[in-house]
Amino acid sequence: MKKKFLNITMTILFTVLLVACSKDDSNDSSNNSSSDQIAQANQVAQNGTWRISYFWDTDKDETSNFNGYEFSFNSDGSLVAVRNTTTVNGTWSVTNSSSSSSSSSNDVDFNIFFSVPQDSDFDDLIDDWDIISITDNTIELTDVSGGNGGTDFLTFTKI
Repeated sequence: MKKKFLNITMTILFTVLLVACSKDDSNDSSNNSSSDQIAQANQVAQNGTWRISYFWDTDKDETSNFNGYEFSFNSDGSLVAVRNTTTVNGTWSVTNSSSSSSSSSNDVDFNIFFSVPQDSDFDDLIDDWDIISITDNTIELTDVSGGNGGTDFLTFTKI
């Protein structure tokens, strides 16, 4: 009986260790080097059209401000948001910010810029966002505001 119990215990322990040590083949950027993250972010962003599925601006959900907009991250660094007959142009890039004073441990920034008035909804998107994760269908970003210390979250989902 003791031998059977020991065999079952060893089998369970081995299984737990095997699962814990298995290689994760997902396209999540959190375990990649910064150069891998930059390449992955560039490739994923340029592959398709995106919508904002979540935007938390410091203290409230402002996702609805971008309902109907489709975002295209172009290979030339241009960023275009289109809703019906409205087009908003900007730029984007993914850079290594390890030389910056950013307090984040993630040294890759997803940079978004729009030439818009300060009171525009798009002004809230202008930032050097930290990448939380990137998959083939989502780009999750965050930023801690320097002025008020609030935390913003921005998620793009492929259409």
